Amino acid sequence: MKDIHWLSAAEIGAAYRKQQLSPVEVVRALLNRIAVHDKKLNAFIRVDTEFALESARLAEKEIAAGRGLGPLHGVPVGIKDIIDVAGMPTTCHSKIRLDHMAGADAEVVARLRAGGAIILGKMALHEFAIGGPAFDLPFPPARNPWNVNCHPGGSSSGSGAAVAGGLLPLALGTDTGGSIRNPAASCGIVGLKPTYGAVSRRGVFPLAFTLDHLGPMARSVQDAALLMDAIAGHDAQDPGSVPAPRSEYGRMLHRGVRGLRVGFVRHFHETDLTADPDMAAGLEEAVRVLKGEGAEICDVRLPKLQEIAGVQRVIFQAESWAIHDNWLRERPGDYCQATRIRLLAGAFLSAGDLLHAQQRRSAMIRAVGDSFDEVDVLLVANAMDPACRIDDPAENARTYPRQARSPFNLTGHPALAVMTGLSKSGMPLSMQLVGRMHDEATLFRVAAAFERAAQWYMRRPPTFA
Repeated sequence: MKDIHWLSAAEIGAAYRKQQLSPVEVVRALLNRIAVHDKKLNAFIRVDTEFALESARLAEKEIAAGRGLGPLHGVPVGIKDIIDVAGMPTTCHSKIRLDHMAGADAEVVARLRAGGAIILGKMALHEFAIGGPAFDLPFPPARNPWNVNCHPGGSSSGSGAAVAGGLLPLALGTDTGGSIRNPAASCGIVGLKPTYGAVSRRGVFPLAFTLDHLGPMARSVQDAALLMDAIAGHDAQDPGSVPAPRSEYGRMLHRGVRGLRVGFVRHFHETDLTADPDMAAGLEEAVRVLKGEGAEICDVRLPKLQEIAGVQRVIFQAESWAIHDNWLRERPGDYCQATRIRLLAGAFLSAGDLLHAQQRRSAMIRAVGDSFDEVDVLLVANAMDPACRIDDPAENARTYPRQARSPFNLTGHPALAVMTGLSKSGMPLSMQLVGRMHDEATLFRVAAAFERAAQWYMRRPPTFA
């Protein structure tokens, strides 16, 4: 058996069923790896060592007795520290929330526990899921395992870094303007922003209510589908939750793409914004691979990227200001500088600005939805640039807005980030696959076919291999 820390969740579960491995062995191996490597990555805010070991011992007994709870029984998962875990602080990586103790599990955590998953700890993030890499916070920023001098993307930065660095197989992230897909791109892993309302956000500190999503992060498409199976489903206590038929998200992973129609939204990265040459080459290679696997490729046009992103930005700024206005008035110095600047922009918007943005939003939802009359899946740029140095604020400020992720927070369509290669500097490249509402299974199908053919998901950060 290969190193435990590089086993996928699916492989761990299979090893348990064959009695080749135990949950206690897995948790101890990961705790040892965290002790050695997280000093460089800062992916964890808090490791729940004792409770994880206690949970592993219980899972070991239940599995041995034939009382398995599902495919993630005994599998460790990391939780972004904006999501409540009972008995642990939910700090949001902020001084303002250092003493906030969660009294109950978020709905997604409760679902994970019901399936026997082991909560290994709370993961670092950008402050309140908005601030960006910052050094003026109670905890250091997470770093990229492909190059610890580079940022890992955000805001689900610790989740992305830990999964890519082999500290755990699975993690949860949140995504309001790309915060699952950005670290997935920067760290070379799989990250899904599901359909709006497909996963409950009850017990998750909000950033922008009509844009917030919660989803899985993993090293493989199969693992992301397994985690999505565990957390998805209607929650009557979340006003944004949408009833939808439950189905196995990975049911089509082995069907391939022959005959599927893939629409390439090339104008996003060719004319609306000009992508880094390596990133653009990675997208062309992804098209070539999918075509070779039998997919039908055609070009698709959507509204201009800057227009969609601009509408999303107005709604994002207005809603996030509404959440933070009291603290910003009473405790502005307790935010890091980057968070404070980004949140304050919402104070200057009017009700009319928000109304006009919501009106434009409806048209853009229709435009993206109409594109699926002609194709089954859209292939879209993710980041326009590979990850830059974490200690270069000017380059971070330049590259962070250069992305094509926020349009699908605006429209609510599911979007999946998948690694497409490595840049000349050795940093991951990525694409997005975007699908019809509640059709994550087709995204996983296309991504799995690409994964098998291209094999990029097998690559490991050299320093952590």
